[in-house]
Amino acid sequence: MFQLGASTLFLSLMSTVASLPFFLFTLPAGALADVVDKRKLLSVMNVWLAVAAGLLALFGSMRVLNPYIILICIFIIGIGFAFNAPAWAAIIPELVSNEELPSAATLGGLQLNISGILGPAIGGILLPLIGANWVFALNAVGFLVVTLAILQWKRKERPSKLPLENFFEAFSIAIRYVRYAPGIQIVLARNILFAFFIALIPALIPVVGLKELKLTAAGCGILFSSMGVGSVFGAIFVLPFVRAHFSSNMLIVIANVMIAVVYLLMAFVRDQTIFMLVAAAAGIGWTLSASELWVAAQRAMPSWSRGRLNATVIMVSQGGMALGGVVWGAAAATLGLYPTLLGGAILLSISLILAIPLSINFTRNLEFDPGSMTSFSQTSFSHKLIALPEPQDGPIAITYEFEVNRSHEDEFLELMRQVRLIHLRNGAFSWQLHEDLTQFNIFRIEMIVPSWTQYLLQRDRMTKAEKKIIEQAKNLHIGEGPLREGIFLCVNKELISHRPLAARNWKLKKRPS
Repeated sequence: MFQLGASTLFLSLMSTVASLPFFLFTLPAGALADVVDKRKLLSVMNVWLAVAAGLLALFGSMRVLNPYIILICIFIIGIGFAFNAPAWAAIIPELVSNEELPSAATLGGLQLNISGILGPAIGGILLPLIGANWVFALNAVGFLVVTLAILQWKRKERPSKLPLENFFEAFSIAIRYVRYAPGIQIVLARNILFAFFIALIPALIPVVGLKELKLTAAGCGILFSSMGVGSVFGAIFVLPFVRAHFSSNMLIVIANVMIAVVYLLMAFVRDQTIFMLVAAAAGIGWTLSASELWVAAQRAMPSWSRGRLNATVIMVSQGGMALGGVVWGAAAATLGLYPTLLGGAILLSISLILAIPLSINFTRNLEFDPGSMTSFSQTSFSHKLIALPEPQDGPIAITYEFEVNRSHEDEFLELMRQVRLIHLRNGAFSWQLHEDLTQFNIFRIEMIVPSWTQYLLQRDRMTKAEKKIIEQAKNLHIGEGPLREGIFLCVNKELISHRPLAARNWKLKKRPS
């Protein structure tokens, strides 16, 4: 891009175009990874990446590369990584035991940092020796090697007792979970804020290196490798120490202060050797913040939605990176490099005030241990079902009737606020609480889920903490006998088509004795 005479804006847009596909496609990719064979998905996407890298080599050999084609190819490569990321994250629990999972996550982050050291260094060395076209071609071969490795993986199928969601259900439930889970909303807000400001580094460090420090291709590769060295040093030596002495929220504040200092140094340091140390400090600060935000995100996710919510975190983070790349690149092109770096340092320092209302320390106390509860009642169903719907049948409406003592009405309504969020984030798309106008002290919950599959999955997703809240609500029922539960199947389609309900080919379910 630099050799083609591209402007400062085009150089900074490279990081934006690489991040944008994560914002656009990661959430659908996370939903897709939950409903298809992950092994096949990873194989297809690595072939996609090989083709995209091969196109760069082909266009380069044909001498038709220009800044626009480079940006398009980077975007296509970004699509491949966007579909790869959620599937890679989701297969880790399949490869290791629960006890090995934290170590596997640490090792995964460490190998990325080591790759960040070796990759740019090797690329910077090879570029003047064999040319960009052969570097792209070797990149394509590398993706094909990864594909062969994936095909050798003998995946152990884990049979599920419950039917799988379809793609659109999986996609919509991820959105609903975020909407009705305040904890994950705070984590996402912190990720967006961090990504927006950290985008200044990949957007402007190539500009500083190439235009201010006059680095060669090999020197620019070493610059990025210095960031990787800082990341590895931070992960191995700094992160364990600061985690032992500071809370998660304070750790991120300290790391962001360090990043603000890095921005100031980027504006004034023009010695190549010292600037390599500045790049290493950037890697340390980036690793400290990103690692702690990742841990907070994992603590805020239930296991059943981890793939989709990880995709959501990646999506918003990369969206923040893409937006930050445009903002910082445009600011550098219009205002100049020095005002942009100084402004970034000042704004980042001011934004640290938000760490008070958006503290992530609460994630340490969250519990997502699965519970055995299926509904308000302790039995599989509180009454006899005369027919068992097909998995795709729906919508399904579920009702519960409470009789509540007026002296406990405030407590009941407060619990209902929490119960509403539980049901909505676990699969319901409608939830209402009604008060009976014909009887005293009678309340009715009415919620609707998209399908019978979602009804079964919602009951299966209850955690112990959610079960405790629902038990508290159940204990406020003072009526004779258990709660009255109703399960209804929407028959609008049958009414419109004038097809009698009895004509449906239902499988009758016998209630066990």
